Amino acid sequence: MNPVLLDLGIIKIYWYSICVFLGILLGGLVIMKETKKFNIEEDFIINFFFWAIIISVLGARLYYVAFNWDLYSDDLISILKVWEGGLAIHGGIIAGSLFTIIYCKKYKVPPALIMDFIVVGLLLGQAIGRWGNFFNGECHGAVTSLKTLKMLLTPDFIIKGMSINGNYYFPTFLYESIWCFIGFILLLFLRRRKYNKIGQTLSLYLIWYGVGRFFIEFLRTDSLMLGNFKAAQLVSIVMVLLGILLFFIFGRGSKFKKLYNQTEASQINF
Repeated sequence: MNPVLLDLGIIKIYWYSICVFLGILLGGLVIMKETKKFNIEEDFIINFFFWAIIISVLGARLYYVAFNWDLYSDDLISILKVWEGGLAIHGGIIAGSLFTIIYCKKYKVPPALIMDFIVVGLLLGQAIGRWGNFFNGECHGAVTSLKTLKMLLTPDFIIKGMSINGNYYFPTFLYESIWCFIGFILLLFLRRRKYNKIGQTLSLYLIWYGVGRFFIEFLRTDSLMLGNFKAAQLVSIVMVLLGILLFFIFGRGSKFKKLYNQTEASQINF
């Protein structure tokens, strides 16, 4: 699979960059559409996006580089080549979450309220962005057979892309993409439930993605390692436990309080 979409000589446009861009764009449009329904000012969200995207991408890159320092220590300039791949979603989530909290505190907006909208679009963005790994021939699973891939109803073009150096590999990028897309649909539906409280959509995101990534990581052969453990699985465990804890914390009190249908967002002074 050729990772380059267009070679203009001096400039190369990579499929990876296009997939990440489309993920950010479409995920962002979903967030904009959802926040508009609750009268959250467009300027507030646009300004947030501008900084959140930069900081999240930076966090995702630094996280990846930290776990692969031996690949970059002798060529520091290559750290800047994010278009060639090498973004760790957990690093982006951590950096983006910290920025969101700081940004919302500055404008006296409940961080959980904004995060509830963000995580829905984020799952769609993750589902799309994972395809960049497909074109780079990375984030795949262990060696398998053509027969197994066909038995799993894997599309032919993916099978062809998962044929690397004479071997076939499990397309774990596809499994995560599907998992994230299903999560996107579920969270979009659940967030609109009548008695869904502010903060619980965020909690469900942490649980959903944490569980999916934990099990998918068992199939990955290029995982970032922390000692003898896969870093993604450790972070996923933390995400699930935190998600469960937050779900009950945000769910405390009367089921009629802190609901989206109370238009709490419209009462905030942006």
